[in-house]
Amino acid sequence: MSRKTPDHEYEERHIEKKEDKSNVAATFIKYFAYVLIFFGFLWFLVQYVFPMFPQ
Repeated sequence: MSRKTPDHEYEERHIEKKEDKSNVAATFIKYFAYVLIFFGFLWFLVQYVFPMFPQ
């Protein structure tokens, strides 16, 4: 929004942070769950599937 004064013109800017703490926490939990599922799947492969192959 521009405003004129007798000697100069200046512009006002309002900057808002778009960081919501609950959104950050929810995203962290989501990606933590992905990593946990991935390592759980790897553990399942190592414990149950790999021993089935003959050496």
